[in-house]
Amino acid sequence: MITEHHEYFEKLVRETENAELGNMFGKPCGKINKKAFVSFFEDEMVFKIGREEIALLLDKYEGSKNWDPSGKNRAMKDWIQIPQEYKSDWKDLLLQAKTFIS
Repeated sequence: MITEHHEYFEKLVRETENAELGNMFGKPCGKINKKAFVSFFEDEMVFKIGREEIALLLDKYEGSKNWDPSGKNRAMKDWIQIPQEYKSDWKDLLLQAKTFIS
């Protein structure tokens, strides 16, 4: 079942210039030139924004964490998972992720 948050994730990707929907590790993601920059996991958005920026955002977004898509305590250091309570910031974070992979 696709939730309203998943629909919003897809809408953001579709509205992003040069982006397309795809899959990464079996999870929905957004890609530009075949490079993933956002994903959707556990009804939350995940952004590739770099380790330094993540260190700053972990305190700002309570409940956020480095993304661990395997669930085996092997977090991806350049990716941050942001809870749905911060959905109003998802678009800005998506644009930041787009810039990071450029």
